[in-house]
Amino acid sequence: MTSDNDSSATVDKEVRRLYERYQAAESDAKRHEIALEMGKLDGRRHADIYAALEDE
Repeated sequence: MTSDNDSSATVDKEVRRLYERYQAAESDAKRHEIALEMGKLDGRRHADIYAALEDE
């Protein structure tokens, strides 16, 4: 079982990796694709936060 800090660190690494890919993207289409991935990741993070709040 992973702790919240472990999962947060993993998400932070994913966000950093996606941001670096976004900065290096050579086309608007690629940046758009990466932005959509970032949105999905952010949505997942928010879902985790809300689930944790409901458990309190």
